[in-house]
Amino acid sequence: MNLEVKTENYIENLHWRYATKKFDKERELSEEDLQKLLESVRLSASSYGLQPYEIFVIKDTETKKKLREAAWNQPQLTDSSHVFVFANFRKIEEADIDAYLDNIAKTRNISREDLKGMEDMLKTTILSFTEEEQRIWGAKQTYIALGNLLSAAAEFRIDACPMEGFDNSKFDEILELNSKNLTSSVIATVGYRSEEDNVQHLDKVRKSKSELYTIL
Repeated sequence: MNLEVKTENYIENLHWRYATKKFDKERELSEEDLQKLLESVRLSASSYGLQPYEIFVIKDTETKKKLREAAWNQPQLTDSSHVFVFANFRKIEEADIDAYLDNIAKTRNISREDLKGMEDMLKTTILSFTEEEQRIWGAKQTYIALGNLLSAAAEFRIDACPMEGFDNSKFDEILELNSKNLTSSVIATVGYRSEEDNVQHLDKVRKSKSELYTIL
């Protein structure tokens, strides 16, 4: 398959995807498909590569029921196969940056001393943020990962629905995020669309290229 065909397929899959409102409750993601999504999200870009967040992937029925109650009873929470909860760090500590640098050194087989310049830059920049600034910055990083999830799901012909309509504090309580220095920022339900979901048949509405882009 040449590059042009792959590109056409990717664009076609983006047209195919939509924010699924009604999932097929009888269909679950295979372990293979779930792992493809997990790896796709793991490879997401983030500022400095730090990934100041964790992602909770929920399949447990009882937990999904609790989350549904905290999301104004939206059925996607229980009808989908899995719920992805993106949770950013409440506060980024020096130890978080050290762990990241240790990972770089191990992965690339270099010494920590070689990363001294990067260490100084990261700590000077990130640790100078207020806790609120850190939370806002971390939440922005989760949205990059969410975008990667949606794009990957479309490529694999898996349905997904990004969602901001949930009670953040209740999600944090249900998943015990406060004790983990985390707070939920955005979620996505993942599975397969129901044939009864009429939204899938609607034309996709987006700005035209001339309205959206300014090319200088």
